[in-house]
Amino acid sequence: MLIYSLSIIGVSVFAISGALAAGYKSYDWIGVFAIAFVTAIGGGTLRDILLNTPTIFWVMDPSYLWTVFISAVVILIYARYFQAPHNLLLYADAFGLALFSISGAQIAEQYSSSSIVIVLMGVITGTVGGVMRDVLTHETPLLFSPKENLYSSAAIIGIVGYLCCKSLEIGGDLASLFGIALILLVRISAIIWKIRLPAFSPR
Repeated sequence: MLIYSLSIIGVSVFAISGALAAGYKSYDWIGVFAIAFVTAIGGGTLRDILLNTPTIFWVMDPSYLWTVFISAVVILIYARYFQAPHNLLLYADAFGLALFSISGAQIAEQYSSSSIVIVLMGVITGTVGGVMRDVLTHETPLLFSPKENLYSSAAIIGIVGYLCCKSLEIGGDLASLFGIALILLVRISAIIWKIRLPAFSPR
């Protein structure tokens, strides 16, 4: 139930971030829904393809699609009458990153015992939807931008923290909450204090 709950909440938050990104570009309603869907289900879809799961998660359970649709409608109505808070897109993306990265790692654990595979699948789940959103809205993806604060690094740190908790035989729910909190702490701290990795500039 925890994996399912995290996935639903993560889909909702990423759908909101996708709808906001499309809104900032003045896309029409179809464009808004399209970006919301791609952002919300892109990372999990690629994860399921790479893990060769029997069925893609949103095909098996269409409630994910309804979650995206309802979240996009809510943000459309809200943004029509109220001003979205400053940096809402960044913080919504941070919550989506945290929730999706840990839920992706948990799902990967069902198919692989390799820590590096679990970390990679968690990062893919948490970041690929955002990459697709940024590409479709003609922005440099947060994952690759040299000016962006810690992003995929936050996901890696959180997933490693989650796996360390599991290795210490800490309960799965507590380990998951610790991993989510760690990702949020690192990502939001990086946003506030502008912490980033050094850019690579060959001679």
